[in-house]
Amino acid sequence: MRLDKFLKVSRLIKRRTVANDVCDSARVFVNDNPAKPAKQLKIGDIISIEYKNMTKSFRVLIIPEGNVSVNIAPTLYEEITD
Repeated sequence: MRLDKFLKVSRLIKRRTVANDVCDSARVFVNDNPAKPAKQLKIGDIISIEYKNMTKSFRVLIIPEGNVSVNIAPTLYEEITD
C-alpha cells in the first residue's frame, strides 16, 4: 500500500491530499529515509512524522486491503516512543 493512502486509512493524517503535501515537504520518513507519497509500505516499517515541535514514530503492524472502519484504524500501527 502507498504511504499516503496508509496515512489516510490509518487516520494518522486526515486527508490523502494533506498526506501528499506532508510527504512532499520531506516531513515523513520511512525507516529513517525521506519518503515520497508513492513509497510502498510493508509490515514492520517505521514511519516518522515531523510536526512543528515534535516527531512521532509508528511501526506498521497491518497493511489493509482497502478502507477500514474507525474502530480498526488504530490497530494498523503501534506508536513508538523515542
